[in-house]
Amino acid sequence: MQFTHFTALGVRVLIRLASHESDDRANTRVISEQLDASYAHVAKVITRLAELGAVDARRGRRGGLSITPFGRSARLGWLVRQLEGEGDLVPHPSLDKCTEGTLRFVSAVRAAQEAMLTSLDDVTIADLVADNVSHSPELVADVEAVLTV
Repeated sequence: MQFTHFTALGVRVLIRLASHESDDRANTRVISEQLDASYAHVAKVITRLAELGAVDARRGRRGGLSITPFGRSARLGWLVRQLEGEGDLVPHPSLDKCTEGTLRFVSAVRAAQEAMLTSLDDVTIADLVADNVSHSPELVADVEAVLTV
């Protein structure tokens, strides 16, 4: 199951912020360069993360970005659900045009999707960076590779 680029980028941004808390407050431009992602796309992701309460985004001279305590403790499954939206991995088939086998397949894929998200509920952003602070660029790259395969 593949996440959207938006979701993968959201997880990567939170990992980056969680693993660099001692730095001066990061900004969107620096993070977009570090993650090799479009500034506009990163800005949209950060706006959404701020709406969710996972990121504190401040403008101005003392502005910048930081992960909130809630963002550090956010469950990955919850985060993915929020960033992916309510959509299913497979569309709802038209009931008058599908076979019983198709309905079973769609049901199985939806059950697998929910099982994956439930499993991700056992992991927090803090768990991901706990032992990897000094290796955060590699961790961010690894997470990107896994989420976008």
